[in-house]
Amino acid sequence: MMAVSLKSYGACSFGANSLHRRGNGRWVSPQAAVVPNFHLPMRSLEIKNSTSSDEIKALRLITAIKTPYLPDGRFDLEAYDALMNMQIVNGAEAVIVGGTTGEGHLMSWDEHIMLIGHTVNCFGGSIKVIGNTGSNSTREAIHASEQGFAIGMHAALHINPYYGKTSLEGLVAHLEAVLSMGPTIIYNVPSRTGQDIPPSVIQQLAQHANMAGVKECMGNKRVKEYTDQGIVVWSGNDDECHDSRWGFGATGVISVTSNLVPGLMHEIMFGGTNTKLNSKLLPLMTWLFRDPNPIGLNTALAQLGVVRPVFRLPYVPLPLARRIEFVNIVNELGREHFVGNKDVQVLDDDDFILVGRY
Repeated sequence: MMAVSLKSYGACSFGANSLHRRGNGRWVSPQAAVVPNFHLPMRSLEIKNSTSSDEIKALRLITAIKTPYLPDGRFDLEAYDALMNMQIVNGAEAVIVGGTTGEGHLMSWDEHIMLIGHTVNCFGGSIKVIGNTGSNSTREAIHASEQGFAIGMHAALHINPYYGKTSLEGLVAHLEAVLSMGPTIIYNVPSRTGQDIPPSVIQQLAQHANMAGVKECMGNKRVKEYTDQGIVVWSGNDDECHDSRWGFGATGVISVTSNLVPGLMHEIMFGGTNTKLNSKLLPLMTWLFRDPNPIGLNTALAQLGVVRPVFRLPYVPLPLARRIEFVNIVNELGREHFVGNKDVQVLDDDDFILVGRY
């Protein structure tokens, strides 16, 4: 009866050659489903911000931008736009949207892609927009990257699969799959993923035309290993970025600290060796990263009056003693170097809103 049924409706639903019978009588998938490269990336010749990997490789100061929230946990786009403008005015060349600092892991993909699109539409002519479209699921990473490039992002940031770790061969296969989408920065942060991306993997991927470079958090010895081989590297550690840039050949930094002091971070990346300024910034950087990022940054921007004091759980603000410490750091460096124009203040515990449903 099944054969009769398929024959009866095949002309309308499947086409004459789309189903095939094996010798045991079982039906198998259409041949097209197993043709190599059948599922090609969605490409367009009319990409809004078509960008080459070489343009991304030249970027020196990239801010991992913070995502501000309204009291109900939705995005505060007014505060976000103001923070973006502060980055542009103070010399940041690009932003990572929805990265670790921007809490992309606390977003739905709808929110995530919307924020990338909003950033492109409002600021894409003034600054490069790099969307964090990475995932531990290759399927999700491909889909998000296709969407990101379709709405005009200049490049993608991709992490290696976390929690569900894979083999070295699997790392290569995962990253090659997303590299086909467009210019890509690979992010190596073993403290978060539980797995280092070793140089052998990066060296294989470096041959790909869309490979822009590596955001590397394994220190300056690793940075030098790559720069000696002509592979572009951005320091992923703010407290090492001065030496990475001027002593070990890094192109620049993907920075959290530049959310707060973009002008000073621009000076660090563009002004030549400046150990005095770097030393002045180290207490701020140490303060920011004593707890997992972005807890310190969220607390700092709230006390500067740049964002509302709203936290999406599981993040909670730093304790009072640490909040007082930040005010002292601001006064020591000079309020004029920080974003925003309100006086820095110590917020009370009751000033913060913690949102679990959003």
